[in-house]
Amino acid sequence: MSSVNDDKIILGQINGIYGVQGWVKVFSHTDPRQNILKYSPWLVKVNQTWQSFEVIEGRTQQGGKLVVAQLDGITDREIARTFMGCEIAILPEQLPESDSGYYWMQLIGCQVLLPDGTLIGKVTELVETGAHDVLRVLKTDETGIGSVLIPFVMDKFILDVDVKAKTIQVDWTLEEDNDSL
Repeated sequence: MSSVNDDKIILGQINGIYGVQGWVKVFSHTDPRQNILKYSPWLVKVNQTWQSFEVIEGRTQQGGKLVVAQLDGITDREIARTFMGCEIAILPEQLPESDSGYYWMQLIGCQVLLPDGTLIGKVTELVETGAHDVLRVLKTDETGIGSVLIPFVMDKFILDVDVKAKTIQVDWTLEEDNDSL
């Protein structure tokens, strides 16, 4: 999934038209791509205003590489063309419960603390790597410069995640060479 935008979760963008009956091509940030079709209605940002559209039908094409959808009220190719480049979002309450109790997007902006309460900084992004995922934390110290990379490994480096309090407690030693795992 992508970012949160004013309490809306950006899932993708309309990036083309498909056929003559108003279907649109969708660039999806969900994994797998077709998961964007599980959500309805979509909020579509048209001329800086969010409009709600029910997803009537959708499917993948080209071996799953392309997602296409038919939205209520978009009935022909020319109408669909006016939506090219528009962002697609949903409201947070449309998400199903997460197995872990939180989604990664909820971790962005969380304060990262050591067990003794010392503030390391704030999470700015999560990085997918081959071995494990990593938190990038913008340091909050006397220099205020740089970031720390902390492996997102529960019960080893990540001790607690509290998305309501926007805090993550970690077991991590701050050494100069930690910012390049």
